[in-house]
Amino acid sequence: MPRERKIPSPEPDFDFFAPHPHPTKVRVINSMFGSVPDAFDGKTLELGKESPRRQKKTTEDATATPTPEPELETKTEPEPVPVEEVMKPSVASEVKAMAWDTSDGSAQSRLFIKGGRIVNDDQSFDADIYIEDGIIKQIGNNLVIPGGARTIEAKGKLVIPGGIDTHTHMQLPFMGTHAVDDFYSGTKAALAGGTTMIIDFVLDQKNVSLLEAYDKWRNWADSKVCCDYALHSCVTWWSPEVAKEMDILCKEKGINSFKMFLAYKDVFMLEDNELYEVFKRCRELGALGMVHAENGHLIAEKSSEMIQHGITGPEAHEMCRPEEVEAEATNRAITLANQANCPLYIVHVMSKSAAKVVTKARRQGKVVFGEPIAASLGTDGTHYWNKCWRHAAGHVMGPPLRPDPTTPGYLMDLLANNDLQVTGTDNCTFNADQKALGKDDFRKIPNGVNGVEDRMSVIWEKGVHTGKMDPCRFVAVTSTNAAKIFNIYPQKGRIAVGSDADIVVWNPNASRTISAKTHHQAVDFNIFEGMLCHGVAEYVMTNGHVVLDEGQVRVTQGMGRFIPLPCNSETVFSRIRERERVGNSEMVFNRIRERERTTKPCKVEREPYDGPVAKITATQMSEKMIVADNPIIPNNAEFHGRPMTSSGARNLQDSTFSLSGQQIDEKSPRRSTTRSLNPPGGKSSGLW
Repeated sequence: MPRERKIPSPEPDFDFFAPHPHPTKVRVINSMFGSVPDAFDGKTLELGKESPRRQKKTTEDATATPTPEPELETKTEPEPVPVEEVMKPSVASEVKAMAWDTSDGSAQSRLFIKGGRIVNDDQSFDADIYIEDGIIKQIGNNLVIPGGARTIEAKGKLVIPGGIDTHTHMQLPFMGTHAVDDFYSGTKAALAGGTTMIIDFVLDQKNVSLLEAYDKWRNWADSKVCCDYALHSCVTWWSPEVAKEMDILCKEKGINSFKMFLAYKDVFMLEDNELYEVFKRCRELGALGMVHAENGHLIAEKSSEMIQHGITGPEAHEMCRPEEVEAEATNRAITLANQANCPLYIVHVMSKSAAKVVTKARRQGKVVFGEPIAASLGTDGTHYWNKCWRHAAGHVMGPPLRPDPTTPGYLMDLLANNDLQVTGTDNCTFNADQKALGKDDFRKIPNGVNGVEDRMSVIWEKGVHTGKMDPCRFVAVTSTNAAKIFNIYPQKGRIAVGSDADIVVWNPNASRTISAKTHHQAVDFNIFEGMLCHGVAEYVMTNGHVVLDEGQVRVTQGMGRFIPLPCNSETVFSRIRERERVGNSEMVFNRIRERERTTKPCKVEREPYDGPVAKITATQMSEKMIVADNPIIPNNAEFHGRPMTSSGARNLQDSTFSLSGQQIDEKSPRRSTTRSLNPPGGKSSGLW
């Protein structure tokens, strides 16, 4: 029987986590989720262990009756509902899902991608790919493959690793409501756009146990995700207990990154001393520190000033958070992390100023990574001044988009040249009625925009299609660099034998126009509305299953796995470890020198010299050599080397210069002073 999904609704006060009493729109979708036998089983894939789905097929399994492929999803998204519409009570939801049975040897578990051009971050080449049990088994030309494999023709197209979105907030409780895209609709949309893995943030209230929050997010996600996912953990308060839980998360729960906030005062924000302690703990655990960089204290003051001046609309959101506020916090975070010798990851770099700070720090040798997002690369903050309140509020996020229209191009240039390294979306979506919580006070507008579905197309359009980056760099910034930083490379982020079959067949010649009417996300607004994008995903495979087939989305709820992220990523920590080793050696040496230093001259103890010594001949040892004073100056009676002239006078071609300072008339008695009454030229007194 079909069941209904209940989407929690907003609360009209400023409590960030309180549920809203007014129900929102209910979507009723037929479901076959009950037929998935392992839908609620644990989804964790331990590193070094093979997934149950990938175990070698037995002879008995190979002869089993093939299971038909999942039916195409024919459901259409309903039209947006006006805010004033009366909503009916809602119940728990289910969505359409059919089991993928890979126990047989059918085309569902065997794929042959033929004729495409494989693009990795470091090279591109023409080759075919054979996939079995969710793993890339063969790459090359003229492959010999088993029968029963489905062939996907990729001639004239690019075959790239599936995208990794490093920054999402699915069904996040925030500012009195919940993000409308949950782990089902959000990951479904991600797959539709070519992203095959997301990394979401565990972000709960202050003083809530990090372990309890982690379990909550896992319970939300495991039964819903359509693609693989991982988690970051957020540290919004500090105590010895938090330090212990960080250790457990790293060693037992697959977490290798922790995010801290310098914004959202009294909600998520840490003070500088707390941030420094967290950085030190991250370094001890081999975890990556992440920071939302804004000045929370200043934003609180500036926000109050805006209200006092009667500016309550979405434009005030940007006005109280200017670029320099983001840049200052970015620089402060980099400084604190550097003092703790902790690698740092700046999330959602939104402005030129912040990007310049990251670039400068990297060129100074600091271990810092910058993450622009689809929003900052694809649009700008001029929308905050739009006359339509809904349009302006739809772009509200933190940090805000910047009104300088050259910002997206500038950030794309830095991304193309490795001054910035990875891309996320900060996908956290709210419908019109939820944004309307702040219709009279911009401070109550839920912060968040879409992007998880459109990230790949936007970056291709603004980066590759404009000539700013090549396809290899596109793969690096959308997939490979994220896999390396978060320590899951080459399982993810690369097309290679043994890697997960998360693959996108990308058509660089196709185009599409982004619109909220056609996207797969649950939100009723799209910040890229009307953007024409060249470059479209035609086929998307996650773990060897075709989930996007020539524009048709085929997804199974709960099919995705939790991917643990091991600590001590080589990309992140290799330089840190080497610097600590060198730094410790220098520290010991300096302490020894300081201990032995005294106020009187000290002899340097060294081995005797036993090398060659120059020989001096007897002629060189003659008495004419003033060895005691200066062996260069001869002790000649004659000061000059040239002979006298024929008249007996000094040769004027001789120089009177001597390295010893000797003068030609040193031995002559000094003459008394002679007064000249009539000097040459006439005297200076008297009448002319």
